[in-house]
This record gives sequence, C-alpha cells and structure tokens, in this order.
Amino acid sequence: MNKKECPSCAMMIDDSEKVCPICGYEFPVQNKFYVALAIFLIILFVLYFIL
Repeated sequence: MNKKECPSCAMMIDDSEKVCPICGYEFPVQNKFYVALAIFLIILFVLYFIL
C-alpha cells in the first residue's frame, strides 16, 4: 500500500484517498487532457525556437 503526505496536516495517508480523513484536505485531480495539451504546447514552443 502506497502512502502520500497530506500537505495540510502532514499525516501519511493511503495513496488512493481523495480527501484527507484527518483534516479534510481535498487533493486536486489532474485532468489528463490539460497535461497532454501542456506537453504539446511546450514541444511546439521549443521547436519554434530551434527551427
């Protein structure tokens, strides 16, 4: 079982938890579309300055 640290209360909780059971901190959910879009735009930016 993997653990992660809550940034609010510093308790180690299960990695699959979306909300800290101790303090109620809600972990942000990353949208894979936005991550892929950001990587694509970075690649375009780099290619623009190389070429």
